[in-house]
Amino acid sequence: MLKKAALLLLLSCAGAASAAEPATARAVCASAAQPVREQGYVTINGIEQWITITGARCGNPVILFIHGGPGNPLSPFADAIYQGWEQQYTLVQWDQRGAGMTYSKQRPTQDVPLTLEQMRDDGIAVANYVRHRLGQDKLILMGSSWGSILGVYMIKASPALFHAYIGTAQVVDARTNLVGMYREVMALAKAAGDTATVDKLTALGSPPWTDPRNFGILRRFDRKYEALTTDAPPKNWWQPAPFYATPQALADAEAADDYSYIQFMGMRGDGMFSKVDLPAMGTTFELPVYLLMGTQDLLTSPVVARRYFDSISAPHKDFVLVPRAGHDPNQAVLDAQWKVLREKVAPLLKAEK
Repeated sequence: MLKKAALLLLLSCAGAASAAEPATARAVCASAAQPVREQGYVTINGIEQWITITGARCGNPVILFIHGGPGNPLSPFADAIYQGWEQQYTLVQWDQRGAGMTYSKQRPTQDVPLTLEQMRDDGIAVANYVRHRLGQDKLILMGSSWGSILGVYMIKASPALFHAYIGTAQVVDARTNLVGMYREVMALAKAAGDTATVDKLTALGSPPWTDPRNFGILRRFDRKYEALTTDAPPKNWWQPAPFYATPQALADAEAADDYSYIQFMGMRGDGMFSKVDLPAMGTTFELPVYLLMGTQDLLTSPVVARRYFDSISAPHKDFVLVPRAGHDPNQAVLDAQWKVLREKVAPLLKAEK
C-alpha cells in the first residue's frame, strides 16, 4: 500500500509545518481555469499527513472537510459522496493524525496521545498549506460530528483563514450530549417495549463512564433507533475507492479506528471527548456560522445544538433542521449542505470580492 502511495505522491513540502508557520507549498494553480486533482503526503507538524485536493477550476472556492470519528476519514468515499461538487468547489480531504492514510504512514501506539490542541494546530497548518497551494486567501470549513468539535477549535483559534463554518451533527459539550443521548435512547426503548435494550442500558448506567466500551454499546442502540425514522444513504457512499480498498489499507483503517476511538474516549473516560465544552470557549465568532442538524439525531441532539446556536453571536448565522436524517449523513443532509453553500455562503463570497 505504501509503495502504491509513493507512486501516486503528488504533494510535497519540505520541513515541518505549524499553526503559525504553514508548510512550504509550491503553488499548483497557473490559472483560475486550471483543474486540480492530486493526493499525497504533506509534512504537518512533524509527521506526514494525507491530503487530497480535487476541483474542476482552481478559481473556485475551496472547502476543507474535517472528518468525524476521530479515525473515520472521508478520503476513501469522497468521490462517491460529493460527486459533482467539484464543478463548483475545490474539495480538500485530510486524513487526520491517527486516521486513515496518515495512520498507515506512521502507526502510533496507544501510549502516544492525541490532544484537541494538537489536532487543532494540525488543522490550521493544513488550512495554511492548502491556501498557499491553491493561491486562496480563505477556505470554507465543514466539520461533522468529531469534525464539528475540531472545526470550532480551528475557527476560534484562526478565524481569518476561513470564509465561513458549516457544522453538521454539531457536538456542544461532552456531558450534555452524552447524557442526552442515553436518556433519548432509553426513552425510545421503553416506549417500544424493548426490554432487552432497556436492561442493557440500565446495566450501563447513565454517563459519564470509566469504561470506554460503554459508548460503543450505546452507539449501537442509537443507530438501531435512528434507522427506524431516517432514510439510509445511497449504498455506494460507503464503498471505499479501489486505492483505499486493498487488504493492507482496510486493515490499517480498522487499526486506526481502534486507536482513535481509545484516544477519543480514554481508557478511564478521560480522553479528548471528556474535555469538550464548546460554550466555555466563548460564543462570539468572527465569521459566519451555519449549523445543520438531523431531526432524528440522538447522539448530537438538535435541541442541545439549538441552545448553543441561540447563544452564538456571528456576522451571519443560520440553523437548519434536516427531516428524516440522524447523526450519520444521508442524501437529505448532503442536499441541505449544498443549499447552505449556494444560498448562504456563495453570496457572502461575492460580497467579499
